[in-house]
Amino acid sequence: MSTNIYFRRYWQLYALISLPLLYFLVFKYGPMWGVQIAFKDFNLFQGISGSEWIGFDAFVEVFKMKDFYLTLRNTLMLNILDLIVSFPAPLILAIMLYEAKWVWFKKISQTILYIPHFISWVIIGGIVYQVFGTQSGMINNLLSSLGFDAIPFLTDKKDWLVTYLATGVWQSAGWGTILYLAALTGINRELFEAAEVDGAGRFKRIWHITLPGLKTTIVTLLIINLGNMITIGFERPYIIGNLAVREYSDVLSTFVYRVGIQSGEYTLATVVGLFQAVVGLIFVLGANYASKKLTDESIL
Repeated sequence: MSTNIYFRRYWQLYALISLPLLYFLVFKYGPMWGVQIAFKDFNLFQGISGSEWIGFDAFVEVFKMKDFYLTLRNTLMLNILDLIVSFPAPLILAIMLYEAKWVWFKKISQTILYIPHFISWVIIGGIVYQVFGTQSGMINNLLSSLGFDAIPFLTDKKDWLVTYLATGVWQSAGWGTILYLAALTGINRELFEAAEVDGAGRFKRIWHITLPGLKTTIVTLLIINLGNMITIGFERPYIIGNLAVREYSDVLSTFVYRVGIQSGEYTLATVVGLFQAVVGLIFVLGANYASKKLTDESIL
């Protein structure tokens, strides 16, 4: 079949994919023109083309800043802890929902678990302060009424870290179950029935059938998470964080905001963004290579 005949027959598919391609070209590849700001003494009035070329001077300046290494450490620490705590949560929830027998219970549970994903981090931040605030938080008011000391959930670094991780699990775990539940529907039910006939209990069926059936999905999501290891969202640490826990809550995204937006140092902010992109690419390629060697699963 010639190319022209194939295109005429399946033109609807090409029309459908054209919109996502256009989105990536405009909003993903188009902004790459601005990467050269990292190598220029950017002047807002002269524009990118008119700004003076300075080479790697801005990189040297950023790498000499103590705040950069503090925020880099915090970004890696929070992302690694998130990977340990938040990554298994959707998998466990998906298996629990899949194993549940009552259909009505599954539907109600899924709805309740999905809702936090659609709530803005600004609203979640307000909820966190209302629930975990030291002076006016619901939990500490209850503890005080019972004669216990208040717990500094948001002002002590270690307690804040636990609150940060728990909030992340609550917000993202339910939505993350969608991919795993979709993958679970592709597992042949006859395998479970045969294992049950052979005397395998529920946990053995999960270990020998469910988890192997989810291996590709788990590896894919793990590689994506590792690729984002050096990147972190702005809203969560900025809204939940405060000056008392800045030693832990100050991350690369808040550093870029402080340096780039508040101080107007667009060149330095672009340097940090480019650094995150390059290191993220290295993480993705490294994780993909390791997964291919260890499990024969690769997405690249």
